[in-house]
Amino acid sequence: MIPMVDLRRQYEGIKGEIDAAIRGVLDKAHFILGPNVGELEREIAAYEGVPHAIGVASGTDALLLALRACDVQPGDEVITTPFTFIATADVIALLQAKPVFVDIDPRTYNIDPAAIEKKITPRTRAIIPVHLFGHPADMDTILEISRRHNLKVIEDCAQAFGALYRGRRVGSMGDFGCFSFFPSKNLACYGDGGMVVTREQGTAEKLRLLRNHGSRVKYHHDLLGYNSRLDEIQAAILRVKFRRIEEWNDGRRRAADLYRSFIRRKDVILPSETPDCRHVYHQFTIRSAARDRILENLSARGIASAVYYPVPLHLQKVFAGLKGIDDLKVSESSAAEVLSLPMFPEITEEEVRRVSDVINGSS
Repeated sequence: MIPMVDLRRQYEGIKGEIDAAIRGVLDKAHFILGPNVGELEREIAAYEGVPHAIGVASGTDALLLALRACDVQPGDEVITTPFTFIATADVIALLQAKPVFVDIDPRTYNIDPAAIEKKITPRTRAIIPVHLFGHPADMDTILEISRRHNLKVIEDCAQAFGALYRGRRVGSMGDFGCFSFFPSKNLACYGDGGMVVTREQGTAEKLRLLRNHGSRVKYHHDLLGYNSRLDEIQAAILRVKFRRIEEWNDGRRRAADLYRSFIRRKDVILPSETPDCRHVYHQFTIRSAARDRILENLSARGIASAVYYPVPLHLQKVFAGLKGIDDLKVSESSAAEVLSLPMFPEITEEEVRRVSDVINGSS
């Protein structure tokens, strides 16, 4: 069996450090907004090259709180991609704003900047580009559009911790960078967790209020907030893992290079990597009209694979009432043909070869 991701294999390699970090939290018995949360925030802010990082309860909450910090109101519009996990758009709708979907670039599966401008209206407040599968979106173009129209940019970096766009880290370019630490992510904890990074002092202060019931002083509440604090035990785990993020991302890139050298099937499109970008391969996603047959053959040989994502968001039942949705053909055709292969830093050359051999031999 070759899994999509082997969390047990990773844990065995760092077991002593992880167990010691958890014991350290238990010994101190400081579980909410403790020292590990503060240290992790400082470490990630320095890594991102920004002044502020705010730990929150999940990647979904990171996006939600960023929208709140932008003062997105009912009836406002937020432009994003339909080819992503639903969290990117449901946080918009939860604030009674309108997700406005635009199509994607067929090479990277990221939002197509050329499609953004025609969707901007007087009600547009923000753009949420997603750095899907670990490949950065075209941020220079998106930022230029946002400046001309006075829009906020919230980077959804859930799948792209450590990725680079023209030498800049994803998350550091927009008004907000939102990260998920879900267990399968490149930098991951053992539960839910997330973080927002920002350059703006006032915005950072508002985010800290929002994550803690709108409170700066206990039992005094300045605004309506949430219980969205990053857990101290998860922060301690993340600090251990953070020390290895570059090594692990390099491991993913090595696995991607192996897939490229082993997969020879002519009707399979391999992931692209734009010049001046550093893809961190949260997923290694191929594309083929024979996707379903390839998936079946992999499954029959005990090899996991997954379709991210089978139904674009504009076709989801929950968004059936949205009006003004254009025919998003690239997103729809991609959803019908993409397939993500096993990808994790510890995957061996032999495992990558076995996966590739099945793909090459699928009829």
